[in-house]
Amino acid sequence: MTTILDSVDQRTNLVGENRLELLIFRLHTAQLFAINVFKVKEVVKLPKLNQLPGSHPNISGVANIRGVSIPVIDLRQAIGMRACDTQDECNIIITEYNRSVQAFLVGQVMNIMNMTWQDIQPPPSQVGKNNYLTAITKIRKDNTERLVSIIDVEKVLAEIIDYDTQISHEVLDQSLLSHFQGRKVLIVDDSSTARAQIRETLSQLGLEVIEAHNGLHALTMLKNWCDKGINLYDELLMLFTDAEMPEMDGYKLTHEIRNDPRMRDLHIALNTSLSGNFNEAMVKKVGCDRFISKFQPDLLVEVVQERLKQIL
Repeated sequence: MTTILDSVDQRTNLVGENRLELLIFRLHTAQLFAINVFKVKEVVKLPKLNQLPGSHPNISGVANIRGVSIPVIDLRQAIGMRACDTQDECNIIITEYNRSVQAFLVGQVMNIMNMTWQDIQPPPSQVGKNNYLTAITKIRKDNTERLVSIIDVEKVLAEIIDYDTQISHEVLDQSLLSHFQGRKVLIVDDSSTARAQIRETLSQLGLEVIEAHNGLHALTMLKNWCDKGINLYDELLMLFTDAEMPEMDGYKLTHEIRNDPRMRDLHIALNTSLSGNFNEAMVKKVGCDRFISKFQPDLLVEVVQERLKQIL
């Protein structure tokens, strides 16, 4: 199974080109699910799991992969389905999100599909706010069009890991607090969980948070403001954007902003669950001002404080 990802390191050139590759899998149903290949480290057959006393109910156990203990999350159970039957074909997808490594217990792992972010659409409104999807797409398989549901991994993890949004007292610059009142930041992320984490953090400073659910939504909003004669630099302190989003990713959003004279100096921080030197390079390539690996509330506060000091 690992051969399906043998070339994952060569796939990084898709990022920044408004393209992605999806790893397609099943959860012992006919429905197809997916996550972004760029966050996948490895796919292996389900090994023997060691039980972890006192762990979250959605954690099936711990797998020992070449001497490294990795928690294994039952993805079926995590998204509200009946727990996975390990008597059926099972695999684990080992991933890295938010600076942590974990594995997801799934059924059949099928293939990798090369897509553009324009092919990826937000979930339909009918699924409600409590769904575990960030997006949907369609692929052709066996001469038929199939719907693929893209999992909101950040929501799955947030229900297992306690992400504290409280700001450390020593990080706050008390002399700046009064200057935050009435100022706004725009956060762009397809995960409602990720947006809530940033909103809960920055609202402690008195900042007003405006939200957009993908890059195209944000760009449309910004252009509409400019068309109405609104000065963006008066309107917004800065913008935080995720990297991977349906319709338009954060790299493309930044590129579009930098190429519009009305908004090209907008302060932009890339705030993503992707990590590593590659993203540092992409930040420089597309022109972001900062790179922040999720989720670090104190670092978010340091970034907005630094930005405020630049304009006072």
